[in-house]
Amino acid sequence: MPLRALLFLFAVVPLLCPAQPSPLEEMLSKPILGPSQARFETQVFAESRVPTLPTFRSAAEWERYATDLRRQLLEQIVLRGEAARWRQAPSRVEWLDTLPGGPGYRIRKLRYEAVPGLWVPALLYEPEKLTGRVPVVLNVNGHEKQGNAVPYIQTRCINLARRGLLALNVEWFGRGQLATPGFQHSKMNQLDLCGTSGLAVHYLSLSRAVDLAVSLDHADPRRVAVTGLSGGGWQTILIASLDPRVALANPVAGYSSFLTRAQFPELDLGDSEQTPTDLATLADYTHLTALLAPRPALLTYNSRDTCCFRADYAVGPLLQAARPVFALLGKPDHLRHHVNYGPGHNYDQDNREAFYRMLGDHFFAAGAAFDAGETAPEPQPRTEQDLHVPLPADNADFHVLARRLGASLPRPAPPGEDRASAVARLRQIVRARDYSLAAVRIAAEQRDGLDAAYWRLRMGDAWTVPAVELSRGGPKSTALVVADGGRAGARAQIEQLLAEGRRVVAIDPFYFGESRLEKRDFLFALLVAAFGDRPLGVQASQVAATARWLESRRAGPVTVVAVGPRASLFALIAAALEPAIAGLSLRESMGSLREILDQDLSADKTPELFCFGLLEAFDIPQLTALVAPRPVGR
Repeated sequence: MPLRALLFLFAVVPLLCPAQPSPLEEMLSKPILGPSQARFETQVFAESRVPTLPTFRSAAEWERYATDLRRQLLEQIVLRGEAARWRQAPSRVEWLDTLPGGPGYRIRKLRYEAVPGLWVPALLYEPEKLTGRVPVVLNVNGHEKQGNAVPYIQTRCINLARRGLLALNVEWFGRGQLATPGFQHSKMNQLDLCGTSGLAVHYLSLSRAVDLAVSLDHADPRRVAVTGLSGGGWQTILIASLDPRVALANPVAGYSSFLTRAQFPELDLGDSEQTPTDLATLADYTHLTALLAPRPALLTYNSRDTCCFRADYAVGPLLQAARPVFALLGKPDHLRHHVNYGPGHNYDQDNREAFYRMLGDHFFAAGAAFDAGETAPEPQPRTEQDLHVPLPADNADFHVLARRLGASLPRPAPPGEDRASAVARLRQIVRARDYSLAAVRIAAEQRDGLDAAYWRLRMGDAWTVPAVELSRGGPKSTALVVADGGRAGARAQIEQLLAEGRRVVAIDPFYFGESRLEKRDFLFALLVAAFGDRPLGVQASQVAATARWLESRRAGPVTVVAVGPRASLFALIAAALEPAIAGLSLRESMGSLREILDQDLSADKTPELFCFGLLEAFDIPQLTALVAPRPVGR
């Protein structure tokens, strides 16, 4: 055979006959959990924790409850950390040029400061002739790329101005002029890491917009309405439920109960702002809907919605919860709903005219002529360039605000704090749990001198963690392995540990490896945090429970080996909390939690890293000190 042909054969044969996986690779890849088990368990976790609205015997009882709930939501969820001081800071409004409109209206450009250093562009559509006090409508946007230039939003604002109302349209973070990387919604969680609510930036932008609306020369502060589609519907329920100055609300296809969101995860889980940390410890969106009472509220949903919050399942639980409250307050007719049967996720003419009718019924005297029929839109919508509002070159965003906060963190420990108190503080921050553990061995095998046992570790009432136990001969110590790439991705490190004569137990905690959720994974992680737990704490607690289980089996000293920066963080926290862990070996660990901010990471990629308030209290050196005198190798 010619040499050239022989060389070709040697090159091609490996491609035709790929190397077979080693026994270790097959053992680490063997399925242990049932199909989609991790997702189902997370859904059950959420559904079983959705708070329900109490029943009330009198209007006075409801008013006390509503007042207290608003206070708790603002203090404990929305305005945590630096946000409370942001709310007290004076806000500035700067009016810019005026655009001539079509017949009956004009557009005034402006910008306002939502939090210190963060300016929001806005447009005020106003009638050409204004006398006396008139209603004002705050128009909030959804996830549309064009922001304030979206044609249907322009059409609605123009129609409102032609009817004699003031229409204020404010830009939303991540869209239109604010469509910059630092305003990506999953980066609001960077603020959470620093102990300040990322939700606060959304809320304060809306609250400042209401401040602006009621201050307008011809605005009637008793007739302020808010409306918007999708993310604008979410903004509507947020501000209208928490700010009694809003006199009428029309959220359109923007939210649903946490219960239906968990049941329809392909559609409804929502972004970071819609699932803020700890919200569901106090309230579901059913509670927020009831907080609209007795003010007029129109809940609009689309029957053929292709995005989210479809009418057939979303609107029912909201009405069921809120109707008794509206009836108790003597205003059952103030709660309405409208179902649109047009295609898709829309705020088209049918939905807009339903809103106009609502305004006519509640903001204008009985019998007053108020035409709910929509006038024809402008021949050509204005472009983004036409409606552009100049902003400061150094305008802040989520990332900039978080970097400013993180620069001085963590804060010093309380004076005289001992190790036990520091551990208790860490335990509270990550919401650590002492999971009971029930281990079920589902299979075992031996190949090429390698013994393998496959375990399902049931932890508490919520989680099942898959584990593979591997050994050769009679090991004297145990390495508990976790990895960013899951147990199958740590084969090289596990091979080395086995070669050192150690028993290896490789597990996949929540969100990693076999415990990863196959679709919309980070939204489920946010949901866990919304119910008061922390994904980081779940992971650390699962590692700690496994270490206690191994210690109870007399498996020798248990060292945790973590591969990757994410696994290294939850392993470090587990070791700080759990004395059954004899030592740590961290591969590729972060040197500081500020690297999360420096690298501009986001919750849609690494949700567990954004544990609320962790960097405010601890950084990697402080966490490492809590493990001492046990060794921490890197």
